[in-house]
Amino acid sequence: MWGLTFVVANVIGSLVISILGYAGANVVPTWVLAVSALALWLPYMGVMFWESQKRGTGNFAEDFSLNFQVKDLLGVPLGIASQLLLVVVVTLPFQWLFPSLFNSEAVEKRANDLFDAAHGAWIVLLVVIVVICAPVVEEMVYRGFIQHNLGIAYGARISVMLASFWFAAVHLQLAEFPGLFAFALVLGVCFARTKRLGLSIVTHIAFNATALVVMALTR
Repeated sequence: MWGLTFVVANVIGSLVISILGYAGANVVPTWVLAVSALALWLPYMGVMFWESQKRGTGNFAEDFSLNFQVKDLLGVPLGIASQLLLVVVVTLPFQWLFPSLFNSEAVEKRANDLFDAAHGAWIVLLVVIVVICAPVVEEMVYRGFIQHNLGIAYGARISVMLASFWFAAVHLQLAEFPGLFAFALVLGVCFARTKRLGLSIVTHIAFNATALVVMALTR
């Protein structure tokens, strides 16, 4: 189900970019990013809604553990630490061993491209996409849907590992893989321990927000 949705979503996203005239462009405007992201996310949300109606309770939030508590605010320092410390420490050995593949420029390229494409008021849209929408959608898909179902089949530990690898690999960026995999493990453990998405979503939001703040301060 995920594989079919992945193909359909990416085909739709690519068609949207092509129709808008940005096929092959290295950097696309923020509004184009927003439209293509919406085209990517809607198929996933549609499938999950169908899954909830056909195989679940019909309550979307309950079926995908979309629940928040005040203690989930612990995800703020956890996300900041993951961005500033964990990703750096995990990526460093790869930079030493394979400097041409895992140099800082390669690791930060996607984030820099996104930030460079946003100017003026478009930065607000970038924040909405990267800091709010992406974490919520990705946590529902990779933790609430994929990790949850893998956990039923294989148990908590294996599901955390598999879902984390899945999450990092689907970004299709070798330079980012070690850091994303390590961060995904953090998110997976958050979900496995709490049985809710609140903590992992807040952690993911803080992680992405920290990246944008660092870029804004260092440009």
